[in-house]
Amino acid sequence: MYGIVEITGHQYKVQPGDIIDVEKLAAEVGTDVKLDQVLFIGGEQILIGKPTVDGATITAKVIKQGRSRKMIIFKRKPGRYRRKNGHRQMFTGLLITEIKAGGKSEKIAADNKWAQKFLK
Repeated sequence: MYGIVEITGHQYKVQPGDIIDVEKLAAEVGTDVKLDQVLFIGGEQILIGKPTVDGATITAKVIKQGRSRKMIIFKRKPGRYRRKNGHRQMFTGLLITEIKAGGKSEKIAADNKWAQKFLK
């Protein structure tokens, strides 16, 4: 089972055990976050939202709060004007733990090495 969820204006295709980086969310590391803006559920039974799927939720665990790699911005204009700036975007790392929709639920597989590292 997989789902397409909207988080802070961006859409992500997720399934249990996936680790995704999204724009910064106001949540502490180790807490669970419920995502209810589920647009699509795929698998054995397909559910399409208009605009969201009723009763569908995706549960994720916050595993990291951080900053991405630095982007260098260099501006140059005719004449003698030059400017060099840098930017590091804040992000939140999420581990998808469960997808619930239409009375069915799917959790992380017990043999998923990447996910078990964060669930201790």
